[in-house]
Amino acid sequence: MAFTILLSLAVSARGGVLHGTVKNGTTGKAASDIEVILIQLQGGMQPVANSKTDAQGQFSFDNPAVGTQPMLVRAIYKGINFHQPLPPGRSDVEVSIFEPSKDSKTISVASRIVFFQPSGTNLTVAEEYSIQNNSQPPQAYFRPEGNFEFVIPDNAKLQQIAASGPAGMPVAQAPMDKKKGKYAIAYALRPGQNMVRYSYEVPYPGNSATVKVSTIYPAARLLVVASPSLQVSGDGLQSGGQEQGMSVYGRENVPASNVMTVSVSGTAPALQNEASDSRGGGRDAQDAQAAAPAAANIQSIPGRLDVLKWPLIAGFVGIFALGAILLARKPVAAVAGDVRAARAPANPAAASKQLAQVDAAVGTNLDTLKDQLFRLELRRQAGTISEAEYAQERAQAEKVLRELVRG
Repeated sequence: MAFTILLSLAVSARGGVLHGTVKNGTTGKAASDIEVILIQLQGGMQPVANSKTDAQGQFSFDNPAVGTQPMLVRAIYKGINFHQPLPPGRSDVEVSIFEPSKDSKTISVASRIVFFQPSGTNLTVAEEYSIQNNSQPPQAYFRPEGNFEFVIPDNAKLQQIAASGPAGMPVAQAPMDKKKGKYAIAYALRPGQNMVRYSYEVPYPGNSATVKVSTIYPAARLLVVASPSLQVSGDGLQSGGQEQGMSVYGRENVPASNVMTVSVSGTAPALQNEASDSRGGGRDAQDAQAAAPAAANIQSIPGRLDVLKWPLIAGFVGIFALGAILLARKPVAAVAGDVRAARAPANPAAASKQLAQVDAAVGTNLDTLKDQLFRLELRRQAGTISEAEYAQERAQAEKVLRELVRG
């Protein structure tokens, strides 16, 4: 089977053995005497092996699951967990840890997205913060009593919280109840781009609701996203047209300690259908300009609405269901075309050079394909993708693999 062939091609070292290094990203030096845990994702996040780094910051695990399934490596430093995903086929890994900082000035909120989705008599609200850590020297912003806070409306019921660092691995978070609708999480925000996502429900009687969106941190940009069949209005919101089949509204430079009232009414189709229908758009759909004049400004945030499509934890209402697989698929397909074009070279010298370029491209895109399959497996295990969607995504990946092998 093509999927098995890919995994066989991917394994570059003796199966079951993982060699790794822990590096202190603040000092740039190898980190010794660090506790390292190998975590198996299938069947839940289960620790399967423990180790400690030596004087050179190195460690190793001998486990039959290494290289055959997606796993996670956790390094614990000063009571803080630092994670690094381990895709199938990998037999080496580098985990970065950082010195902790309690200075809130090291982080800033680049953007915030609020997503509305009716669900029977309730309205599900999912929010995502894009948080940038530009500390110099690089440090992880962390407070054990809670270093990221948010507020939900008085009549809301909190559902799920997840956070991810630059490595992109979402990890479920336990909420700290600060009373009066305020919650916090204790999650190390690493240097680079981090994400915090949470969802809650509010009553939606008569298919309408008024939601008070409270702001603790100043945000460079606020986006509100909803189905086109919903009517949405709010303080300072500007219509940005549609993108990926969703209506987009924006507001610039939202100040801290602000409460924005958003009115939502109407009904919308099930989100899963919308996510499936949007799959064919990819980057091309994102690049389409909206009709409204304000759209150009609203659409220019990093990653645009792609941040809505990263996998989350089980039960996170499927709002961020479509992942980076779609983003990575386009260059893979392009290389497959390059392979076919290279079959009839003009002269031997050009042929040798062209084939070398193709070999390098194929090798690179096999790595990309491995990453796609890794993320696909994560989504399946997290419960954010149906079995039918999983089978379809895997079949598409196997088709690309066959194209590469034939080339």
